Amino acid sequence: MGARIDHLVTSGTFSLDGGTWEVDNNVWIVGDDTEAIVIDAAHDADAILAALDGRALRAIVCTHAHNDHVDAAPALAAATGARILLHPADQPLWKQTHPDHSPDGELADGQVLTIAGTDLTVLHTPGHAPGAVSLHAPELGTVFTGDTLFQGGPGATGRSFSDFPTIVGSIRAKLLTLPPETVVRTGHGDTTTIGAEAPHLQEWISRGH
Repeated sequence: MGARIDHLVTSGTFSLDGGTWEVDNNVWIVGDDTEAIVIDAAHDADAILAALDGRALRAIVCTHAHNDHVDAAPALAAATGARILLHPADQPLWKQTHPDHSPDGELADGQVLTIAGTDLTVLHTPGHAPGAVSLHAPELGTVFTGDTLFQGGPGATGRSFSDFPTIVGSIRAKLLTLPPETVVRTGHGDTTTIGAEAPHLQEWISRGH
């Protein structure tokens, strides 16, 4: 059967640079009836455990280390034995939220994660955060972009550890090169497609470079 995608929305707060905001986060679960990975363990480990419904959790993959994307990761790891995976460039952000708990493994550009016979390729897409990654699953026709790309444009770059030209370069090099029908599953809000975003992104690119 291969892997399927389950979707959960959790609510909490995002804090950075002295400010705090209420946010809703998308949690993506990729797997089959036996095993799964979680992409971004946000806010509520118990809700994510319930959504897993007894499946073996093989990994908790962090698209980046802003607190709203990783705040539930250690509790979820403790409950399941799953390894937390993060790109090393986001260690400074991770330590702001979890100073006494380190990730269990590193993510790298081009790395392939396999779950339920389905491959997800790690794409390093910095800009929103230095270690931001996207996960491309061609067999599922989708890319999980975290906060790098949303419906309507790039993720925010107005706070610490972020850079607008960098995120635009990441999107141009790593995401716009994907097939236009690729479904974009984001860290917040609605899904979109690469093809739907491409016209808007060309305008952002012209502003970024």
